[in-house]
Amino acid sequence: MTHSLLRIGCAAGFSGDRTDAAGPVVEALAASGGPSVLIFETLAERTLALAQLARRRDASAGYEPLLDELLRPVLARCLGAGIRIVSNFGAANPEGAARRILALARELGLRAPRVAVVSGDDLGGEAPRALWQHAARGLKVVSANAYLGAASIADALLDGAEVVVCGRVADPSLAVGPALAHFGWRRDDWDRLARATMAGHLLECGAQVSGGYYADPGVKEVPDLAHVGYPIAEIDADGHCTITKPANTGGRIDEHTVKEQLLYEVHDPCAYLTPDVTADIGEATVTQLGPDRVHLCGVRGHARPESLKVNICHETGWLAEGEISYAGARAEARARLAAQILRERLQGVAPLRADLIGVASVFGDDAGRWLDAQPPGEARDVRLRVALRHADKASAERLLREVTALYTCGPAGGGGVRTALRARLGTVSCKVPRAQVPSSHRFVTEAA
Repeated sequence: MTHSLLRIGCAAGFSGDRTDAAGPVVEALAASGGPSVLIFETLAERTLALAQLARRRDASAGYEPLLDELLRPVLARCLGAGIRIVSNFGAANPEGAARRILALARELGLRAPRVAVVSGDDLGGEAPRALWQHAARGLKVVSANAYLGAASIADALLDGAEVVVCGRVADPSLAVGPALAHFGWRRDDWDRLARATMAGHLLECGAQVSGGYYADPGVKEVPDLAHVGYPIAEIDADGHCTITKPANTGGRIDEHTVKEQLLYEVHDPCAYLTPDVTADIGEATVTQLGPDRVHLCGVRGHARPESLKVNICHETGWLAEGEISYAGARAEARARLAAQILRERLQGVAPLRADLIGVASVFGDDAGRWLDAQPPGEARDVRLRVALRHADKASAERLLREVTALYTCGPAGGGGVRTALRARLGTVSCKVPRAQVPSSHRFVTEAA
């Protein structure tokens, strides 16, 4: 078993995250001189469904659209410093992403990296359909993907992969896989797996643990948030971790930010279910070691679930949206009148949601009861947003025309109309037996 520290830096917490975050993380990893891995977490449930739709339109698409922007600035440095790259930016087309990475290396004048893709999560084919069709009766299915664990990531790294491209794997598994490969843990070493899982959980949302989602002026101050540093986990041979970030970057990492992220999206702290392990943070301790250095220990692990979660995305029709602004005296009254006009004009098409942004929107409801219950105010700067859902595209498009017509049909002083129409997706989940969802890895050698 290897005993040296493994450093894992995270340079993205979702698809659409900043593309300049990786530079400082890579420099910090390279300066450490030890074994290190750079991860990009760019996949969410809806992101994957949209990627499946993109691949329907173009067979070469379906992977992370910002892949070039994320990797171009750091690929040469990673290859030169021996920093492995692990990500789920394969989305619906891991092989397409792998080919693009090889092409990018060629464009940059670099040697071809050893790129492996992890497969097994996509259950959209005819053969695996029987595993989940009971949960999708009557639905227009777009995609069905299982949450894989870390095993195939570890296998790929042990086989010499310098870049591992995944589709739908559990977010923490992006860190568990490198730890498994580096330390040589048994794959039923539940305590160590659980500790690495929680390290991955702290990393998975990028700058959230560095103070990004923590910041609240006057209550929870975070310095230089415009240049927030993305996190790095230093993992030891027992799986315990210290969370830090690159020097001379903004943000903060302390007991408060780490505890907030530790509990983020955790339903049961004593039974956090992942494909790799059931993690238990009921007796975990968080300790500040110094500026921007926080140690996590006391995590325990239990046997992993015998089933895997599958997300099934399906078509649910169309979402039409429109916005228009009103300003000056009686602006709120005019915005409310515009909403009432639209309700009357679209009566019988579909229920209309209306929000007065800046007055009543975040706490509103689709039926409009909350808005209607608020007494009219004197807001002088109001943005009206209306939306409806419909199975029929042409019916949904009526909203766009009606909002645009408010320019001259009144009320007075409306401007800045913006409309949008997009396909709407829904999600249902189910569980399938782990044994019926095998995963594997293979190397891709041909560039796009």
